[in-house]
Amino acid sequence: MPRIPVVDQECCISCEVCTQTCPEVFRMSGDHDHGHDHAHGEHKAVVYNPTGAPESKIEQAMDNCPAACIYWQE
Repeated sequence: MPRIPVVDQECCISCEVCTQTCPEVFRMSGDHDHGHDHAHGEHKAVVYNPTGAPESKIEQAMDNCPAACIYWQE
């Protein structure tokens, strides 16, 4: 069974590193409705397709997250 990544919404600083590193799995909340016309920091990262990329690519997004708010679901 594949591991599922989770974004801690309380810690997310809206930097968009995860969405740039692994757009197959992560996006900013609201992006699917209004594109990227939001103010920086207004939306948080979310997992919309948890199995959309290899675990190694998801881990790259985790490792590059400056807030360290992405983890594997227990």
